Amino acid sequence: MIAVISPAKTLDYESPLPPLEATTPRFAAEAETLARAAANLGPKKLGALMKISPALATLNAHRFRDFADAPRRPALFAFAGDVYTGLDAATLEEPAIEYAQGHLRMLSGLYGLLRPLDAMRPYRLEMGTRWAPRRDKLTDWWRGRIADALADDLAAEGSGVVLNLASQEYWAAVDGRLPKETRVIAVDFRDGDRFISFHAKKARGMMARWLVEHRVEKVDDMKAFDTDGYSFVAADSTDDQWRFAR
Repeated sequence: MIAVISPAKTLDYESPLPPLEATTPRFAAEAETLARAAANLGPKKLGALMKISPALATLNAHRFRDFADAPRRPALFAFAGDVYTGLDAATLEEPAIEYAQGHLRMLSGLYGLLRPLDAMRPYRLEMGTRWAPRRDKLTDWWRGRIADALADDLAAEGSGVVLNLASQEYWAAVDGRLPKETRVIAVDFRDGDRFISFHAKKARGMMARWLVEHRVEKVDDMKAFDTDGYSFVAADSTDDQWRFAR
């Protein structure tokens, strides 16, 4: 199985890195194309498109302008939002990171689909942005390329199962585009009966960590996930929609 998670707006390019060899994103050329196009927008338009403050808009305009010369960092250690707090990559042992390289993917507005060790440059470009070169929105620009890449990874991995831990915004880039025989399992996290966004995001990262730490091969074994008090709720689950609550 391959677990899919969203990226994060918050980035970390300063913490120490483990001595692992980085890999090249398969859509590096597409990322450069998007970055060059975004650099022409300027801070004011970027701020309006992304609904961010002038300071953040200026920061990201400069990131796009200087993209080709920006530092690179493995995606697993570059993203630092709520999901990645739960994943806590800095404390993963090397065998778990190696397993993640084959069984964990990050969806990305700029890079399409990232493996954990793919070296990425700093950016901010949400998949839901209603802008793209010669297109009305980013998901239209990517068309089926992200889904095709994920399908290739599934074929190489062999299970045909996706554990969807991504947000709806990012899953929209592949939804309905994967081969018909692909089994997609969406996971819903609750506190009692309540959905709390921060807790759910962190739980997605914790489940991704549990997957790679235990090197899970059989998808039903994921129902044993029990980090931070969560447990599988069979009564509120279906074959392709699982609920975990605490």
